[in-house]
Amino acid sequence: MDIDALASGILASDRRALARGITLVESGRDDHRQMATELLEKVNAQGGGKSALRIGLSGTPGVGKSTFIESFGMMLIEQGLKVAVLAVDPSSARSGGSILGDKTRMDRLSREKNAFIRPSPSQSHLGGVARRTREAIGLCEAWGFDVILVETVGVGQSETVVAEMSDLFLLLLAPAGGDELQGVKRGIMEMADIILVNKADGDLKATATRTCADYAGALRLLRKRPQDPQGFPKALTVSALEENGLAQAWDEMQALADWRRENGHWDSRRAAQARYWFESEVREGLLSRLSKEPLKGAMQALSHDVEQGELTAAAAADRFLRTYLQS
Repeated sequence: MDIDALASGILASDRRALARGITLVESGRDDHRQMATELLEKVNAQGGGKSALRIGLSGTPGVGKSTFIESFGMMLIEQGLKVAVLAVDPSSARSGGSILGDKTRMDRLSREKNAFIRPSPSQSHLGGVARRTREAIGLCEAWGFDVILVETVGVGQSETVVAEMSDLFLLLLAPAGGDELQGVKRGIMEMADIILVNKADGDLKATATRTCADYAGALRLLRKRPQDPQGFPKALTVSALEENGLAQAWDEMQALADWRRENGHWDSRRAAQARYWFESEVREGLLSRLSKEPLKGAMQALSHDVEQGELTAAAAADRFLRTYLQS
């Protein structure tokens, strides 16, 4: 693979080159990882764009994330923006496979020339995103997209990794999803910049309005964050089906992003995220060594002793760490 040509293609807004580049960075092969690192370095050295707005989008299964993204993405394209969607699909714990069906749900958006949709398997990575999603974001920025939407798998209250790779973090909730107490629970609620109560249409409109009011009240009880202007985080109602409330939500996102840029939080946040992912890569690299010799054999031998009751799990772990991972 010609990495120079691939990097040049991505920087020249070649869609095929972008797709090949993301496939390369998602590969787990050692030789592919070396090429992926080289690709990212070349793209960065040649002035890969950093001006895209990264928006993380999370929510429980069935809340309407894909429907929202299609309606929201179509609205942005009508305004002349280029939109990339990185959709993370859950992988089977039994077979390891993924359906990768999110693109099928976004029928209109997938036909737009200024849109790019890429489903990826989560594999064994926790937190609602794939391990290489952040690198895919970097390639999409270099390609020239204005807005990059990262759709997580359906997640719970403690899965907040997507907030470490986005400028704005949106949380989609369904009507009647909880009361004020649910809103003040620590975890994903306190990470959100904007809470969107979806499905505010038809018979659920009144319920969505009440739910939004509940969460708006709960947000006022949370400790104020330094990266938020007055009034944020906030809760809004939207209807992805009827496309109501999308323009207001976009206005609020732009206002928040502009304020963070003007007050120095934008650059500091991205710098903190870069450090987070460096440390994450180090941890992942250390864990990957456990699957290779001689550590793999040592682990299996100690595992056998634990299974036979000859050693406790804590004692075996301590012996392994003292023997093989001494500094």
